[in-house]
Amino acid sequence: MKLNKSDITISNGLSLLRLFMAIPFWFLLDNFQEPGIKTITILVGVVVVFTDWADGFFARKFNQITEFGKIIDPLADKVCAAVLVFKLYLIGEITPLLFFILLGRDLLIFFGGILLAKYLGKVLPSNFLGKITVTIFAGFVFMICFSVDKNGYPYLFVYYLIIVLSFLSFIAYGIRAAEFIKKRKNGLI
Repeated sequence: MKLNKSDITISNGLSLLRLFMAIPFWFLLDNFQEPGIKTITILVGVVVVFTDWADGFFARKFNQITEFGKIIDPLADKVCAAVLVFKLYLIGEITPLLFFILLGRDLLIFFGGILLAKYLGKVLPSNFLGKITVTIFAGFVFMICFSVDKNGYPYLFVYYLIIVLSFLSFIAYGIRAAEFIKKRKNGLI
């Protein structure tokens, strides 16, 4: 994909920032148990969540929705989530079940999105349920950073909510993909 001048927008800049925030996440989690590192990790997490919501707001507010933005926004989400999930699994902060559900969901959506983009000739933007899932996962990471009791009801509620939302958002992506494939076959796209 060739970048155009119109691809240089506030929202795309925020998505790029979020993409590169995966690097500090990886290294911060190496020393995760140190109190100062937890604080920095939380601050980086706040920036990631803010950019995730702000990029869409600015894209719609200033009519700056671009094909590049449709690629970089979900890519940034997937990279940050994958880095967090992988590293949290490696340091023993999330269960294998959650690891495989989250990583599997994101890999299927990412590679399915690439195939769909090739078939349709355009990239589908992220959906709202996917954004909610990412936001709830970010809240879950904050709970881990704040050492919330893993046997307590708040932690368990969010843990199972993420699992349910992961499946629901995957189904929602699949339904939307099927709708666009049907539109393409009927010549509506």
